Amino acid sequence: MADVDYGKITRDGLWNNNPATVQILGLCPLLAVTGSVVNALGLGLATLVVLMGSNAAVSLIRHYVTDAIRLPAFVMIIAAMVTVIEMLMQAFTFELYQILGIFIPLIVTNCTVLGRADAFASKHALLPAVTDGFMMGLGFLIVLVILGALREVVGAGTLFANMQLLLGPWAEQLRIEIIPNYGGFLLAVLPPGAFLGLGLIIAGKNVIDKRMKAAKQRREAPSSSGSRRVRTTGKVS
Repeated sequence: MADVDYGKITRDGLWNNNPATVQILGLCPLLAVTGSVVNALGLGLATLVVLMGSNAAVSLIRHYVTDAIRLPAFVMIIAAMVTVIEMLMQAFTFELYQILGIFIPLIVTNCTVLGRADAFASKHALLPAVTDGFMMGLGFLIVLVILGALREVVGAGTLFANMQLLLGPWAEQLRIEIIPNYGGFLLAVLPPGAFLGLGLIIAGKNVIDKRMKAAKQRREAPSSSGSRRVRTTGKVS
C-alpha cells in the first residue's frame, strides 16, 4: 500500500510506541521472568512469533469478520498461535519451557498482542501487518533482554548463563562471569528488582527523548537573532 509508512511502523515499534516502555503493556511476564537473559530471550521470541503470526492471520480474514465477532475471532487466532509455540518449546526447549511455565500460555492475555491485532492488523494488508507485528515484538524483546541482563548481572554477577537451554550445548561457552565469587543480590532477582530495573529503563528513555527534542528545537530555531546588517561606506582604507 502506497500510504503505509514502514519507517514510522519501525520507529513506533522500537522506540516511539514501544509496548513495554511507552504503552506499558504485557508487564506481568516482563516483570516475572526477566531474572536472566535466557528467560527474557525465550519469552521475547515466543511473543514476537505470536505477534507476527496473529497479525498475519487477522489481516487475511479482516474482510470476512464482522464487528460483532471480531474480538472472539482474534482471541481464538492468538490462542491457536500460542498453543503452537507452547508445543514447539515443549518439544525443543523443554527445560526452558518448564522454567517459563504459566507465562507462555499467558501470552494469550498479553494486551499488546490483542491490541495490535485490533488496532492495526484488522485495518491493513498482510505485509504492513506482519511488519508491525515484527517491530512491536522486537521492541518488546529488546526491553526484556535489557532488563534480564540488568537483573542477571546485579542479582547473580553473571551474563548469558544457561543459554544452552535455548540455543543448545554450544551456548554454554557464552556464559560470562562479570563479578567473580559474587554473593548475589536477592532484591534484583525478586519482583521488586524488576520494577526498579524497568523504572530505570523508562527513565533513561525519557531522558534521551527530552534531549532529542531539545536538540531538534535548537536546529529548527530561527537564526534571525544572530543576523546583523553590514553597512558599507564604499571606502576601504
